[in-house]
Amino acid sequence: MISARDRAEALIQELSPLDRRVADAMRAVPRHLFVPPVALASFDGEDARVIDREADPRDWWDAVYSDIPIITQLDDGTTDLRTASGTSTSSCSAPGIVARFLELLDPEPGTRVLEIGTGTGWTAALLSHLVGAANVTSIEVDPVVAERAAKNLSEAGFQPHLIVGDGAQGCASRGPFDRVHVTCGIRTVPYAWISQSRPGAVLVAPYSPGFQSDFQLRLVVTPTGVAQGRLPGLASYMLMRSQRAVPGRQPDETENKHHLTTRIDPRTIACAPAGADLAIGAMTGLTAHGSDEPDEDGERHRIWVSDPHDPDSWAVAIWRPDSEEYEVVQIGDRPVWEEVTDAYFRWVDWGEPDYDRFGMTIEPDGQRIWLDRPENPLPGPSPTGCLSGN
Repeated sequence: MISARDRAEALIQELSPLDRRVADAMRAVPRHLFVPPVALASFDGEDARVIDREADPRDWWDAVYSDIPIITQLDDGTTDLRTASGTSTSSCSAPGIVARFLELLDPEPGTRVLEIGTGTGWTAALLSHLVGAANVTSIEVDPVVAERAAKNLSEAGFQPHLIVGDGAQGCASRGPFDRVHVTCGIRTVPYAWISQSRPGAVLVAPYSPGFQSDFQLRLVVTPTGVAQGRLPGLASYMLMRSQRAVPGRQPDETENKHHLTTRIDPRTIACAPAGADLAIGAMTGLTAHGSDEPDEDGERHRIWVSDPHDPDSWAVAIWRPDSEEYEVVQIGDRPVWEEVTDAYFRWVDWGEPDYDRFGMTIEPDGQRIWLDRPENPLPGPSPTGCLSGN
């Protein structure tokens, strides 16, 4: 059987080129020590399936040392992993994206790090190797996940400072921090992370506005207490619990639906590039996802658009072949489909910029997305839901 050391080395070579320090950390912190005996893995885009160290050890080891996420919890722990059915709510993230975030973070020995989302403990261990365990503070909201992570870390020989609580609050008593490493998707950056960091501190996080594409975010804290930076890549993570969208609500039989039509092919929005997704999400505050599934009338594609804070405001646009116009079903009075298409064509007017031309600024009163430079903020949604600004 292939040794864990050889498997780790093969994975590092697969991920190369890597920063030398990150590669050394991955050699020093074996991933298999942080993956439970039973978990879920998805190879080559297939549906997630059970991996069981006892029943099929080779399959388990192959999964653990592949560049894929390993799902370790479903539905906040209420669903048995063996069912392989439910919403993923905790995982050991894919090694490739973990390495890229650590490279963006660029910690030095002795750097004081705040980590949001301990998860299995693997990234806390990697950070402990990079900066020293005494300099790592890791916060996990789920007590069961936190207890398991503490056990994993102890058995692996690392003792970072672990906290069970809401990571959005940070940990002022352990600051000021030089780095903030976020391992869960966020729609908004809590200002506590900025206020608890020293000037020059770097924050990296998966920015997950929810409009189809999710992004890597890297911010630098300035002496004025403002943080700003750009979105250097793509990254999809599970959302921080306190920032999850409100679940949508299906209308009852007596509720009015607005049956509309559009000349815009719904796939124009559903298949738009990541730069468009970022701009539309920033300008409207809406979320979206698409689905391909035929019905009794044959082929169709649907894109769902919704207000993450209001379960009564959403719409679905439906593509069918050979259509002159396309059906839009809207629930609520907010014209969400019209907002989305208006924002898309604003993005087109700007020359269709890709996501790496956008950036973010965080201030005590909130965050804003800008194009090319901080002095060029995107218009945002007004209280009425319509776009404001130029």
